[in-house]
Amino acid sequence: MSPSSTDVARSLAEAARAISAPHDLDETLDAIVNAARTSVPGFDHVGISVVRKDGIETKAATSQLVWELDDVQYRLTEGPCVDSIRTEPSISAPGLRHDQRWPRYVPEAVARGVRAQLAFRLYVDDHAMGGLNFYSTESEELQEGACEIGELFASHATIALGQAIEHDTLNQALATRTIIGEAIGLTMARFEITSDRAFQFLVRASSTSNIKIRDIAQEVVDQADEQYRPRE
Repeated sequence: MSPSSTDVARSLAEAARAISAPHDLDETLDAIVNAARTSVPGFDHVGISVVRKDGIETKAATSQLVWELDDVQYRLTEGPCVDSIRTEPSISAPGLRHDQRWPRYVPEAVARGVRAQLAFRLYVDDHAMGGLNFYSTESEELQEGACEIGELFASHATIALGQAIEHDTLNQALATRTIIGEAIGLTMARFEITSDRAFQFLVRASSTSNIKIRDIAQEVVDQADEQYRPRE
């Protein structure tokens, strides 16, 4: 049975509230995939991928099947998930076992029981942040309105994910600033030097070792914690 317009509106409203509530990045991703699974008809498995500098990474999923299928697509560099991020903003794949677009991926997906897929790119200002991926093990046919609802939901997910990533990036920056500040203070005390010289000391150590300055700073703080930790 196809969902009514009232059901769709209610589902999207509930999904928007769920994914827009204050969360950290991981909680937001979990909220997105769980709300998506109940919002888009005909799909029983959902995952969300995030684009990294070194490739694509699955960050949340409603089942182990999603993790496995996403990994297969990344390994083969083909499939709806990969194509939605790299070539087409949305991919529809009903009757997956007959699809000729992904000759290496399809047999592995079908062997795991997948019968249809949808994939949507999540992006801001033409910059791909990731993808929202739907898998059906129940039917080869796409239910009426599934593509349109999925696209609307992907828009909600894009906003929520963008906000969460921005918030997470800010928190990481603040944490990095705090750790570096602590390391500077410890270095000043250890070598009896100014804050500027202590900072340059950390920068030089980072440059010569090819290790991020935050990791250098964390090591300085960890060593101090170990040194002054009370012995039992």
